[in-house]
Amino acid sequence: MSCAKRYKIQKKVREHHKKLRKEAKKSGIKRKSKKDIGVPNSAPFKEEVLREAEQKKQELEELKEKNKLAKQKERAEKRKKGKETAGAEEEPKTKKAKKEEKVKAQREARAAVAKGKSSNVFRCSELKKVVEASDVILEVLDARDPMGCRCPQLEEAVLKHEGKKMLFVLTKIDLVPKVILEKWLAYLQAECPTFVFKSSTHIQDRTVLEKKQRAANVNADPRKVGASFGCDSLMQTLTDLASKQDSESMLKVGVVGFPSVGKSSVINTMKGIRACHAGVYRGLTKCMQEVHISKQVKMMDSPAIVAAPSNSGDKLALRSLLVEDKELNPLEAVKSLLYSVNQQHIMLQYNVPNYRNSLEFLTCFAKKRGFLQKGALPNTEQAATTFLNDWTGAKLNYYCKVPDRKCLPPHLTEAMVTKMQTGVNLDKIEMANEQILKRLRATSLPNCITLNSKGMTDGLLNVSEISAEKPAAVEEEDEEDITDQTEDIEEIEDLEEAETLAQTQTSKQKSARKQIKGKAKPAAVNVDLLTTQNDDDAYDFNTDFV
Repeated sequence: MSCAKRYKIQKKVREHHKKLRKEAKKSGIKRKSKKDIGVPNSAPFKEEVLREAEQKKQELEELKEKNKLAKQKERAEKRKKGKETAGAEEEPKTKKAKKEEKVKAQREARAAVAKGKSSNVFRCSELKKVVEASDVILEVLDARDPMGCRCPQLEEAVLKHEGKKMLFVLTKIDLVPKVILEKWLAYLQAECPTFVFKSSTHIQDRTVLEKKQRAANVNADPRKVGASFGCDSLMQTLTDLASKQDSESMLKVGVVGFPSVGKSSVINTMKGIRACHAGVYRGLTKCMQEVHISKQVKMMDSPAIVAAPSNSGDKLALRSLLVEDKELNPLEAVKSLLYSVNQQHIMLQYNVPNYRNSLEFLTCFAKKRGFLQKGALPNTEQAATTFLNDWTGAKLNYYCKVPDRKCLPPHLTEAMVTKMQTGVNLDKIEMANEQILKRLRATSLPNCITLNSKGMTDGLLNVSEISAEKPAAVEEEDEEDITDQTEDIEEIEDLEEAETLAQTQTSKQKSARKQIKGKAKPAAVNVDLLTTQNDDDAYDFNTDFV
């Protein structure tokens, strides 16, 4: 043992003893017991005193022995009784064990309810309840892609009922240029009464009292970012429809639409308080919720429409909950979405360099935002989730071109259009929309991304229609992979021919090539091209061939 280690141990021992002495001194315990001085020789009757002390000592020892034997007998009897009762019946459970079992059962029940609410079957059943119970249906459409937010199955199911009316509500109008918004408004107004609407983003009040206090303290400025537009015109139309009803009951208004179009935000803005749960993430509304707007109008919030798996990849990325339900990888969703967007617009919007595939874009995006994993590796999954949230949330500016009107959609007829427009003052709605567009501060056209919309999105309304089909996007990607493999096989054959030619070269050329090869850098390969360039010489090194 080294001297340093020995001295260190001795020091620790001294400190330990010092600590024990200090604690003993505080508690009043003395370390050394007093020594028995015994009976002095000068004491009278010394022999008798010693004899009595010896007798007491013997009595104490006998008593200890008796107590020890009695305890041993008790233990033996307890063991005997325990063996006899072990086979008869189990001992009753303690209160702690019963409480733990109860808590465990409650957790399992809550997990089962949450899982059931997140399933497509439960969403379809709740949406069906809202459609059947409501008198007026508000289909909420994102102004950035109104046609992609329309569900023909829902519109057809609503218009089959004689007493039901349907209205369109265009939300997030501040994220679209005014020119495009006016065109979409004219396009949709020809089919159904349409309202432009901007939800308030600064509603934090949870009670009516908080709302009154805020209104008394702060004067609302319509130019603020959190100000809302379109509440008055929509409320006036709903009140007029409620007054025309024959019955004295309240007008039930169902708010429906695909995920993240702003259904709950519309209800919160109409009510003035946070009556419904709303946020950036999709699928927050799990079940039907009734909110009383006034004495005549009652709104019903509904879960999102379930997108059919037969839709294209970009529609499933924007309008479905497959990513939230972990049925679709966010990387695949971003890949399908980037195919339908102009690459130059994405580069300018996110300030990233030129990219050749979705993985390279997500890598650059993750590095720019600081999404890094252990070892300073870019977290592409987090970058993909953030990218999708930008597209579905109220943050990114993009728009779709208005299609040329040739005829009505297949599920609509002239009779249905006239039925939807009866009972509604269209002139008043148009005037209100024009006033809102004049006051609105919309984004400019050069600052927006152009999205290639592919028409309406098919939805599932009946539980029987839900099936475990494979999404169309995945099938298309499989076909692309097969074609890529055939092209790569042809490229391999070309490479083999090139190798045979290279063997016939001179020794000088081989030595020069070796020198160049040591200095050259490996060339990047185009695996997943997003542009329409024809790179016939590109080889996919990520594919293995047998």
